[in-house]
Amino acid sequence: MLPELEKSLKEVKTMSIVGMCKNAGKTTVLNWLLHNSRRDRILGLTSIGRDGESTDVVTGTEKPSIFVPEGTMVATARDMLRLGDVTKEILMTTGIPTPLGEVVIMRARSDGYVQLAGPSITTQLRDVSKWFFELGAEQSIIDGALGRKSLGARTVAEGVILCTGASYHMNMEQVIEDTANIYRIMNLPKAATLPPEPEEGLEACLKAHGEALIPGALTDSMVLPLLRSGVLRNGRLVVKDPSKVLLKADTLDKLATRQVKLEAAEAAKTLCVTINPVSAYGWKFDKDEFMEKMREAVDAPVINVKEELA
Repeated sequence: MLPELEKSLKEVKTMSIVGMCKNAGKTTVLNWLLHNSRRDRILGLTSIGRDGESTDVVTGTEKPSIFVPEGTMVATARDMLRLGDVTKEILMTTGIPTPLGEVVIMRARSDGYVQLAGPSITTQLRDVSKWFFELGAEQSIIDGALGRKSLGARTVAEGVILCTGASYHMNMEQVIEDTANIYRIMNLPKAATLPPEPEEGLEACLKAHGEALIPGALTDSMVLPLLRSGVLRNGRLVVKDPSKVLLKADTLDKLATRQVKLEAAEAAKTLCVTINPVSAYGWKFDKDEFMEKMREAVDAPVINVKEELA
């Protein structure tokens, strides 16, 4: 599994790591990527939230630190620079403000630990990746924050690693169901053509064309009345990117039953799903059962971070 995954990881220039919850194993995945890349490519690394601290500032639980090899480029807030132990070479200032200071891009001149606090909006993340490549990086990795499905937009990253685990919920079935739903949304097919925008209302657009380009979020309150009225049947809805889909799993099922195609103008590919069967809050799942059921729920490689990446 890992050689196959390594190959697919090298095929994307930009990648985001998105967690379903705190303590899902994101940092373990990131450290594995950093360790395995040191031999053959230079990485640029940033985060859409704070990461790298030894104790989670929200949950108070211990977490692994981020260890970067020499040569890695890191975009982080200025106040975070003093908290790492790498030898630093400042490459550029970005002008991007954060509560912890301006984001700067530095190169690690030694192996060591870093803390991340990067840009907060997707346009800034795109800029940081562009600067990484201009400075000589061969791949850009974004360490995602909880709930930021916008990291699954192809405008931000070509590939996504989705991390989930027992910390999300005590009930394994709930973890699997919700992870599969997020996976389903993040892997919407790319629209070959774009339908018209509903300038005179969504219902009128569907009646006239049978399809519509949704300019903002797609919600249950928009979709369910159209399904009940029969207007939404055998049609097509296109969203800008997967982050705009705010539909429950049941609503997605209803769209499929009515043969309504749901597509995205831009979407990234989920490279793999990682699972952590051990919760930071005191419970754990049977690792073999968790693995088997998750593999049945998604059609991407599934990796146990405790056994295969630790």
